[in-house]
Amino acid sequence: MAGHSQFKNIMHRKGAQDAKRARIFAKLIREITVSARAGLPDPAANPRLRSAISAALKANMTRDTIDRAIKKATGAGQGDDYAEVRYEGYGPAGVAVIVEALTDNRNRTASDVRSAFAKHGGALGETNSVSFLFSRLGVVRYAASIASEDAMLEAAIEAGADNVESSPDGHEITCAPESFFAVRDALEQAFGAPESARLDWRPNTVVTLDETKAASLLKLLDVLEDNDDVQNVYANFDIPEAVLQRLSA
Repeated sequence: MAGHSQFKNIMHRKGAQDAKRARIFAKLIREITVSARAGLPDPAANPRLRSAISAALKANMTRDTIDRAIKKATGAGQGDDYAEVRYEGYGPAGVAVIVEALTDNRNRTASDVRSAFAKHGGALGETNSVSFLFSRLGVVRYAASIASEDAMLEAAIEAGADNVESSPDGHEITCAPESFFAVRDALEQAFGAPESARLDWRPNTVVTLDETKAASLLKLLDVLEDNDDVQNVYANFDIPEAVLQRLSA
């Protein structure tokens, strides 16, 4: 088990999702707010808002809650003014970490993120200090039962995607960031709503961790994920299955 998805998988194993439901909803609402303000409040004419709504529905947020968030975001003088910020640094064992945040107070968020790195064996760096170790991609995922490998590949190529990886676990379609919304919408028209669709940072190389280093890194990632301003955390690490089993025991 490796790379971008590992931290989420470990969090699932820790059984912490129920306790984080309110925090997850708050982050989704924040993304809806920013998306609605960045374009039209109509999701049909605002791809980013459409994507945010889709993610919220996947998390079982009600339509009423989503609609209220959009109305609040687009009302005159309503709500907080959020800025998109990216932080980069190194965690324990030299693992590169990218943190994406939406904040109404840059100083607070920068201080919190810097403190998290410092307290857990890492160091916050400058912008672009580690992003060169990652590739920015649009990623769309479908269940394996949605379509055959050939049908998904054909549709993805026609939509403008760069690659498709199909397995019993599902189909993963990747594309350039600038093609993301067009690819996602074309696939949605062909196969219905995807399991997930997002812009992602994928590591080009990974650092393999032993149990001690993995435990230290996961503490840092856990603290970052728990910050209300943080939307996404990416890191270029790999934890061997045997080590993962011991950590999850």
